[in-house]
Amino acid sequence: DLNGRTMLDIGCGMGGFAVAAELAGADVTALDYNPAYCLITTVRGAQHGIDLPVMRAAGEALPLPDASYDLVTAWDVLEHVQQPERMLAEIARVLRPGGYVLMTAINRFAFRDPHYHLPLINYLPRTIAELVIAGLGRSKRRAAFRDRQRLSEMHYVTYGQIKRQAARHGLVTLDLDEERVRRGELAPRRARRRALLRGLDRLGVTLPLYRMYRALYQGTYRLVLHKAGRNV
Repeated sequence: DLNGRTMLDIGCGMGGFAVAAELAGADVTALDYNPAYCLITTVRGAQHGIDLPVMRAAGEALPLPDASYDLVTAWDVLEHVQQPERMLAEIARVLRPGGYVLMTAINRFAFRDPHYHLPLINYLPRTIAELVIAGLGRSKRRAAFRDRQRLSEMHYVTYGQIKRQAARHGLVTLDLDEERVRRGELAPRRARRRALLRGLDRLGVTLPLYRMYRALYQGTYRLVLHKAGRNV
């Protein structure tokens, strides 16, 4: 229930999520480093009759008071900032005790890279990976609407790294996909795969297998970070 909750949407992009959350009852502040995205978000809010506060700032230096938000969201942002842990520190600062962060992070060893869509590229040293990307014509610098960051300029993490970084700033990490596995909510479309999962679950190996998948294959972690205190 978002009704009445204060929310900060870091890296709001074109404002789709910020506007949807505001319409669902949250009191949203949208923030992005790109001035064009800030303008688009403002216009999108106005189209829905919303006077949405939109700020231009970097995630590592939030121009906001301490403990001012119940919820913070950061979709596809962490890998793009210059100092990811500094952004986590800033999020922890503006988050109220008991508050939650919903965010994504890219696996350093993702089998298929989420930005360049190439398999095994993240298992190579970054200098070699850049050569492979250029050789295959996958560089985004030539695209009309491009991600200006090279692979070597982005910040990917292991699950252990993001947990340790968050913990240093008083945030406890929860993997949403691991929780789905714990609850047995994975349901592949094919009956044969469903039967295989049920068999693995009876053997008690589903969770260890998921953790192996998370370490060596998964592209994007979907995370909840929680700040100690009374739950909001």
